[in-house]
Amino acid sequence: MSRIVVLGEVMVDVVARLSGPLAEGSDAPASISVGGGGSAANVAAWLAFAGAPATLVARVGDDEFGALARAQLVVDARLATDPNLPTGTCIVLVAPGGERSMVPDPGANAALSPDDLPDELFSAGDHLHVSGYSLVRPGPRPAALSAISRARVAGMSVSVDPASEALLSPEFLSLASGADLLLPNSVEAEALGGVAALTAGFPEVVVKLGAEGALWTNGSDEERVPAAPMPAAALDTTGAGDAFAAGLLAARLRGASPREALTAGCELAARAVVTLGARPPAA
Repeated sequence: MSRIVVLGEVMVDVVARLSGPLAEGSDAPASISVGGGGSAANVAAWLAFAGAPATLVARVGDDEFGALARAQLVVDARLATDPNLPTGTCIVLVAPGGERSMVPDPGANAALSPDDLPDELFSAGDHLHVSGYSLVRPGPRPAALSAISRARVAGMSVSVDPASEALLSPEFLSLASGADLLLPNSVEAEALGGVAALTAGFPEVVVKLGAEGALWTNGSDEERVPAAPMPAAALDTTGAGDAFAAGLLAARLRGASPREALTAGCELAARAVVTLGARPPAA
């Protein structure tokens, strides 16, 4: 099976699971934990959970959180160590229904460099998946653009996940233009001009629809699948989109049809929603 190279960020998540509404200007009781995060690292972890060979490329600080991030990863991780910036950290607020809000500090992720990308990462037949955070942030953007360009030259397929609607601008579409597959959620797709506009610039588009499932289109054909049944009540939506991407990519690279790949993505996302934290169990 082809290898999936995932480029982006590794974070340490400080997660506060609220027992009720956030009390602005006062106290809101919560259960607080520290765990692995970062969209790219999450995708890589869920790929491993799905049985797909994955290599993560990211950057951490020379600190305790960097050591923690390394220890928690169960994939081939090419993590450069930044001598100046701390490991990326994210405050995650999880509401009682499982919905999450994030307050990230990218830290060392902002300094990811083309020099952090060894030639051995780029091999014909493999796949490159790029987290959109690495394209929308100026610091790691040269590394992400270099990776996409080198992947195309090497004969790799490329996917990009826009990652965050709040950070998107019209420039994003040109930055991601080397991708074969764009993986926005419904809010990100609308922010980028809608599905029809996206299919004009990308051969394939998959839209994550949350509780409504997912949609694939190549501009002429379309497949839509419902969300997979959850085995238990939703606990935490953190990482659900990353799990979906991992399930879909793992299935596609095994030769699955678009519908089969969508279903695999939805099934892994359903598993993520009933799992505390952004990573698979024991990952």
